[in-house]
Amino acid sequence: MLRTIRLTQRYGATPALRELSLDLSRGEFVALLGANGAGKSTLFQVLTGLFAADEGEVEVAGHSLRRAAAAALRHIGVVFQQVSLDLDLSVRRNLLFHADLHGLPRRTAVARIESGCTRMGVAADLHRPVRELSGGNRRKVELVRARLHRPSVLLMDEASVGLDPASRRDLIDEVHADVRQQGVCVLWATHRVDEAEDADRVLLLHRGELIANGSPAQVAEALGHATLEEGFIARTGHLAGREHRAMGEGP
Repeated sequence: MLRTIRLTQRYGATPALRELSLDLSRGEFVALLGANGAGKSTLFQVLTGLFAADEGEVEVAGHSLRRAAAAALRHIGVVFQQVSLDLDLSVRRNLLFHADLHGLPRRTAVARIESGCTRMGVAADLHRPVRELSGGNRRKVELVRARLHRPSVLLMDEASVGLDPASRRDLIDEVHADVRQQGVCVLWATHRVDEAEDADRVLLLHRGELIANGSPAQVAEALGHATLEEGFIARTGHLAGREHRAMGEGP
């Protein structure tokens, strides 16, 4: 459902993504694990068409993002790290605006909005301005919005940042339910190892390069440690420390 082929993105002379090749299937929850600065958000900006990659290709449900952007983007739903709702509009108006952008008939849009908000426990907030909602409920509204057009691929970019433990667990459980019930392909970007441990597959990204790919247990084993957390800290911490020493910034 989602494929990148030797994807490269640079900021000036600095590469943020280095020939990144991924292949994600329907009904798969994939955690993109990496420390801050690993390139996760850059990848999501490329996948959603906000940036055009310097090199390489992106395919979504068989459609080239470079040659058939509209067809590819129809299959994507996204929740960005930063809140992207209009804070002064009501929940309902935010969601209707998104539905209109996707050309959904008004009757279909209203039914999906009511159903999605009820499922996420925010139906009582439909007519409230978004700025009055808690951080957890804003995220729930964004997830409802991302699923309105029934995407095949759901991109979650550090979506749990700033949420309390209960809200974070609710969000993760809801996305896992989409995978099980709807066969959605999910790419969940995170720097939290505990969020990656329940994934079907973990992609470990470090400074724009994919350094491990497999189940949580397989990635831990490939990194030479008993747990994913130990391997993640040892590998990314060791590399960062080596770079700092090379620049004279560490002991």
